[in-house]
Amino acid sequence: MEPRMKSPALTVPGLRDALLAASKTTEGRGVPRATLELVNVRVGQLNGCSVCVDMHTRSLRKLGESDARLFAVAAWREAPYYTAPERAALALAEAATRLSDRSDPVPDDVWKEAAAHFPEAALAALVTAIALANVWNRLNVPTRQVTGEWVAQYI
Repeated sequence: MEPRMKSPALTVPGLRDALLAASKTTEGRGVPRATLELVNVRVGQLNGCSVCVDMHTRSLRKLGESDARLFAVAAWREAPYYTAPERAALALAEAATRLSDRSDPVPDDVWKEAAAHFPEAALAALVTAIALANVWNRLNVPTRQVTGEWVAQYI
């Protein structure tokens, strides 16, 4: 597989740094780092972004996550490895990523469950992290960015 072009994040001056800076703002706001990484993996899976799935899985491994948790992200509803707050975050990530799949893209029950586990500032950071994961996917997938060992330098 060959990319269609160099990554827009590396081509548009300042874009990579701006996106990384925006991502940094979501850290330390009440959402555990592992939860943010799980969300990034799930969003990448939904959007077919191999770079993001690879990178964020590596990040989770570096955080000490078990293989069982890494391997089961795509089937998190059926797997016993995730906490209630992680499940709420993953459900919100799925809903906010698949906005056009239903008339009520983020149903009240999904929102209320996330809000029950995260105070407003943390919930805002989580929503922002989900949006940013989707931005990265929308840069990588259309241009067919190829993952590989190089992603290790970014974690």
